[in-house]
Amino acid sequence: MKLHKILKYIAYALGIVGAILALMIMTSDSEGLIDNILYVTYTVLFIVLALIVIYVIKGLFAGNIKKTLLTVGLFLAVIFISYMISSGTDLNLEPFNAKGLGITESISKNVGAGLIAFYILSATAIGATLLSSIKKLLHK
Repeated sequence: MKLHKILKYIAYALGIVGAILALMIMTSDSEGLIDNILYVTYTVLFIVLALIVIYVIKGLFAGNIKKTLLTVGLFLAVIFISYMISSGTDLNLEPFNAKGLGITESISKNVGAGLIAFYILSATAIGATLLSSIKKLLHK
């Protein structure tokens, strides 16, 4: 049996278990059932992450490793540049700390770097999509 069919049956089984647990949560007042649905969620998340890692490693050895390493390097460069651009001091942290959230400049800098990286990667993806569409239109 192919791996795809096995994974499909596992996904169906976990979906059914999740649906049953969701119905049990909706029909009862017990909050203990929420823990069960969280365990199913964690299990599915672990399976998906493990499969992603397996297929990425498999794809690295089957494909062009130079192109893959270049892509990973560019991604890390975007993250590094975003972190260097982010200041972490452009936000007044006193209201957050007054509520007991414990936000520091380091946390603010990490959040800012994540936002900047998201903006750069989003603009790159939109630009690549537009460029691809324009190339398709011009070559017809």
